[in-house]
Amino acid sequence: MTITLEKFAADCHDALKAQPGTPGREKVRDLVKQVLADPEFIATYIPPGTPERHLLYEDPELGFAILAHAYIGPKGSKPHDHGPSWAIYGQAAGETIMTAWDCIARPTDSTPGKAAFNHDYVMKPGDAYLYDIGVLHSPERKGDTRLLRIEGLNMAKVKRLPYEAVTVGHAAE
Repeated sequence: MTITLEKFAADCHDALKAQPGTPGREKVRDLVKQVLADPEFIATYIPPGTPERHLLYEDPELGFAILAHAYIGPKGSKPHDHGPSWAIYGQAAGETIMTAWDCIARPTDSTPGKAAFNHDYVMKPGDAYLYDIGVLHSPERKGDTRLLRIEGLNMAKVKRLPYEAVTVGHAAE
């Protein structure tokens, strides 16, 4: 039997309510991995043709959001965090090259933050990663991809400040 969105959302709610903070988020990451292993869940909630950002559920008590994403062709983003929130990315189809960044300086209202490359890794179908509050990352997709993403807050309602990539370890210019 396939997992329903309602059951998944309730399980996420229960995990975050029982263990606020990182332990609850890690439990939600495990729940994301479970639904990514369910082909019926993916076919139902993240089918081909899903918009780039499709809100599936927003928790009225805790504020977390469950989203489906589908990208056609190449797409990437600059280093970013999720402001005051966290996010879990779950790869449903295709591959995402994720770059981890070290924060050199946080952004201000007038100055972008600075991020230094740490390492890349490839997210394959079934993979799920937690990006806790303040963790910098940037996805790159070279082809069609579909993802399930959980945001601690619906990021469509949150202003985020930009980061720029910098090179460290060289003499001052």
